[in-house]
Amino acid sequence: MADQPTRPTYDIDQHPDIAALRARYDWAAQRPTGQSISGVAFLSGLYLAISPWVAGFFGHTTLAVNNLITGIAVVLLAGGVASANGRFHSLAWVVPIIGVWTIITPWVLPPHGAGASTIINNVITGAVIFVIGLACASLGMVSKRHGAHLR
Repeated sequence: MADQPTRPTYDIDQHPDIAALRARYDWAAQRPTGQSISGVAFLSGLYLAISPWVAGFFGHTTLAVNNLITGIAVVLLAGGVASANGRFHSLAWVVPIIGVWTIITPWVLPPHGAGASTIINNVITGAVIFVIGLACASLGMVSKRHGAHLR
């Protein structure tokens, strides 16, 4: 074993293609459209976090805690996408999943007696987070050549 040559180690983060991809993601996130999408995602997550007290269903403790935690997660992810999309782009796909989870939670989490206002609140908020999450996740797919009109 001692006579085997050692293999050089490579840091994939330093690969030119990875650096170019991150630069493209960061470029797309810094455009006004990207900032608007991240801002709406941030505000949607903030609303989701405070929605039990705004919509008045804080009596459903499990759902209230769920909305608080998932809302904070959306806020953190939106902030990451806005500030360092090249690093957070792979996590941006979590936002639409949180949107779907928000839609189905009134029926999934116990107790299963959520009122109409709770269901409407979660369905609308979840749908907004889902759509905005898809937009956040697709930010890096806009090329500089085709994205010039987004400025």
